Amino acid sequence: MERHPLHQHPLRTLFTATGARSRRASSWDRRGGNRDFFTVGPGETAILLEHDGPGCITHLYCALAFPELTDYRDAILRCYWDGETTPSVEVPLGDFFTVAHARIRQVRSALTAVNPGFGSSHGLHAYFPMPFATGARLTLEHRGEQPLGGALPALWYHIDYETYDQPLPDDALRFHAQWRQEKRTVAIGPHPNVQLHRGVNLDGAHNYVALDAIGSGQMVGLLLEINNVAGGWYGEGDDMVFVDGESWPPSIHGTGTEEIFGGGACPDREYAGPYHGFHLIESPDYAGLVGAYRWFVHDHIRFTQALRWTVEHGHANNFANEYASVAYWYQTEPHAPFPTLPACEALRPPLPAVYEEARAAFFAAAREALKTLPSPAVYHIASIGELFYAGRFADTLQRLRAG
Repeated sequence: MERHPLHQHPLRTLFTATGARSRRASSWDRRGGNRDFFTVGPGETAILLEHDGPGCITHLYCALAFPELTDYRDAILRCYWDGETTPSVEVPLGDFFTVAHARIRQVRSALTAVNPGFGSSHGLHAYFPMPFATGARLTLEHRGEQPLGGALPALWYHIDYETYDQPLPDDALRFHAQWRQEKRTVAIGPHPNVQLHRGVNLDGAHNYVALDAIGSGQMVGLLLEINNVAGGWYGEGDDMVFVDGESWPPSIHGTGTEEIFGGGACPDREYAGPYHGFHLIESPDYAGLVGAYRWFVHDHIRFTQALRWTVEHGHANNFANEYASVAYWYQTEPHAPFPTLPACEALRPPLPAVYEEARAAFFAAAREALKTLPSPAVYHIASIGELFYAGRFADTLQRLRAG
């Protein structure tokens, strides 16, 4: 049968009947009221979704209103497919949605978004398709000392998904996301923390490793977070991707850290695009916190046996800095065991000395304002929260003192 031109239409899925049924799991008030949120206490694990049968998650959304900054790291998102006992996704909540170092930056990318609310609240979105054959289970564990959500302990969330009468096709891979961190990396060679030097790296043995997968599949994304405690330009490190267990040289070898994320030489200002961004640059002199993302939507990194994605920390690994990452990929099951997630305190983001003073003042003002909810006072404090959640703690104190 001759194919109709509509079969080639780029938006064909919008008008083609598939037989799939749309579903949503969310925090809506089961009693019919307006309490459309969950409360997740310290040490508790909330079940966000349990579904039996074939389907595919199409969209995740969550929001907090006046959270502790550390809530974005203390809450752990896990996803289990098809009855597995170890998760295929295990990532701090904020980092999964590309909130780097628990510092809010607006992101409008092809696969994630961080959208503004009323200052202290932000809507977090992810659009990775997540197919499952016999069932899906999503949980959120909160490892903080107080209920998730800070001054207003509430979690709003949506999980949009489809269900199918037919079994999944055999070639449908499972979605995975994994957190890794190294605090600190070890500076290799006689020129520590120097941008340009004549050292060499001919094996990649000391590179930072963001993913070490076994199986068949394709890597589709990366969030890289650096705390540049060494100072200066840190990004002479190349990405080196070893495919299917190969030795040196790797099949994929880059030319610098900024190239991974689509920047020109040594980016000194923030940007966020559809497929790549340096969305967090704390200082134009490169010191402090950095966050960058890359989506391999049009250029998946494919593997049939194994994939080891690495990057140098400085040229020939000569910088001693703190690295963390989230790798996103699809593969056949079973997946290799994940590294053990660090303890809660070890997972928390870097926080400067002024943070505690700013935190105490901000939450005292927020709790006082919330006694009159809704009121102009709440929206005023929420607007100051925009500074606090961006990591501008000294500016937060200045605004609070100004009234």
